[in-house]
Order: sequence, then C-alpha cells, then structure tokens
Amino acid sequence: MADTAFDIDDLKRRMQGAIGVLKQDLAGLRTGRASSSMLDPVTVEIYGSHMPLNQCATIQVPEARMITVQVWDRSAVQAVERAIRDSSLGLNPVVEGQLMRIPIPELNAERRQELVKVAHKYAENAKVAVRHVRRDGMEEIKLLEKEGEIGQDDSRNLSERVQKLTDEMVSEIDSILANKEQEITQV
Repeated sequence: MADTAFDIDDLKRRMQGAIGVLKQDLAGLRTGRASSSMLDPVTVEIYGSHMPLNQCATIQVPEARMITVQVWDRSAVQAVERAIRDSSLGLNPVVEGQLMRIPIPELNAERRQELVKVAHKYAENAKVAVRHVRRDGMEEIKLLEKEGEIGQDDSRNLSERVQKLTDEMVSEIDSILANKEQEITQV
C-alpha cells in the first residue's frame, strides 16, 4: 500500500490539535469551581501591547471559590483589573494593593444554560476543524490517484481510513462535550 505517499498520521495530529484547542477553550468555562485556567482567555493591554494575564501576574487558587492574581508591576494593576472585569467571565476582582481576590459566584440556572451553549459552540468549531482536515486528506488522496501514485483500491482504503479517523475524533469531541455539559449543569 502506498502509505509513503499519504501521511494519515499527519491528519491525525492535526485533528488532535483541534481537540486540544477544544479542551483549552472548555477549561476556560466557569463551572462554579475556581480554576486558574478560567483566566487563560484574559488579555491585558499594558506596555503598548496585549499580553496574556499569566505573563504579567501570578494566578493562584487558594480555595475552591477564590482565585488570587498577584500583579508583578504596580502600574499594571488597573489594566489587569479592567481586563478581568471586561472579560465575558462575569468576574469582579477585589483589589488589595498588587493582589486581587476574585470570588467565584454560584452559577444560576440561566448562566449554566448560557455556558452549555458556549460549550456547544466550541465543540462545533472543533468538529468543523476536524472536517476541514478530513477534506484536505480526501483531496490529497484524489490527487495522488489522479497522478497515478496510488491505485483505486489504495485510494478507497485510504479514504475509508480517513473517514474512520474522522468519526473517532468527532466521537471524542462529543464525549468531551458531554462531560463538560454534565460538569456545568450539576448543582
């Protein structure tokens, strides 16, 4: 079989990259428990540029419903506070010098449903990314067959393997989403 001309491992790596992004996005969703990854999407505008919060402050979780942010530069405290307040996370930091305490409020039913919708959007984006990788792989297989590098049987076998890989990745995305949905909705 002409596996040397077609690299299915590359497709798998790219599909797993989409799943990695999904996991990272879902980690930022608030579930009522404090997690330092909740603040990963927050970017702060300081020193004339935007930078991730973790590059200008230390983020810790001292207890289940509290995050602390220790800002390294005193002049950046206001910018960090503004970035956290303006983020879509619904958090309100309490500033004490260069330390910010961020209490994590209980989630109400309406907010939980909003978070579930956001999780579904993230999962759909991951599925779209996986399907794009699948399309690229299928196009590559057709091109290799057209150029005569692989035969029809090899083309059909490779196409089936790509489809099987795609189905596995979509199934994994659904599983990750179901777990996150359960985590969000449990009271």
